[in-house]
Amino acid sequence: MTISAGTRLGPYEIVSPLGAGGMGEVYRARDTRLGREVAVKVLPENRAKDPDALARLEREAQAVAALSHPNILAIHDLGTDQGVFFVVTELLEGETLRSRLASSALPWRKAAEIGAAIADGLAGAHLKGVVHRDLKPDNIFITRDGRVKILDFGLARLTPMISQQDQTSAPTTPPQTEPGILMGTVGYLSPEQARGSSADTRSDIFSLGCVLYEMLTGRRAFSRPTAPETLTAILNEDPPDISDSGRQVPAGLSRLLRRCLEKNPEERLQAARRLRLECIGNVA
Repeated sequence: MTISAGTRLGPYEIVSPLGAGGMGEVYRARDTRLGREVAVKVLPENRAKDPDALARLEREAQAVAALSHPNILAIHDLGTDQGVFFVVTELLEGETLRSRLASSALPWRKAAEIGAAIADGLAGAHLKGVVHRDLKPDNIFITRDGRVKILDFGLARLTPMISQQDQTSAPTTPPQTEPGILMGTVGYLSPEQARGSSADTRSDIFSLGCVLYEMLTGRRAFSRPTAPETLTAILNEDPPDISDSGRQVPAGLSRLLRRCLEKNPEERLQAARRLRLECIGNVA
């Protein structure tokens, strides 16, 4: 479904398309009530009548609406008009981390700074009982002025509010997800996700470790010719040492990365807030 410029969805006037993916199309729009530009995400036509797709979009809106953090995309509104289901968010100018990594790895200081910002956003989400479950470079946005934003909480799991002391053990398998069903993107899944098991906040730590590895080396931590082979690697193999990429990073940052990528969640770094502090410590 293509929405033409000038079309109104509730109080939002479509200006131009921004992009499209399997779970939605995004448009630049003008909020006629507040006189500001926003982003409007709608379901594509082939999914507009799919209850699962609608449920995912509603879940994303609910997850993000529960949060208020400078490193998480802000949601403004949710609605339906002329049979179109849409979510309204802040409008970002810049590029995804995937685009930034298309040419090369990042300097280690920049990678650590971005990693700290992502971890800060995750810590805020985890404190509210939200586990992202699909963290990857495509879902990280770098604005033109250097701010880092986590996008796409479409696979997020909302859990009851939990204390900081208990946040690492919160169950995250949603009621509509049966054990054994994979949720997320293969190359960035945690071992527990790869097994089809429930995933808690530590799963996001593993995925962020994969993202941090890619920022530092320019290579994916786990990439094989087929999805089953990639899943096997996630479960049984360690990624090549950073030095194999020809890049030099501080020993402390290498140790931090290994702790993020521990196969056993009990042995993994336990909290995003700790990951943030250690990323900052390596930059200082």
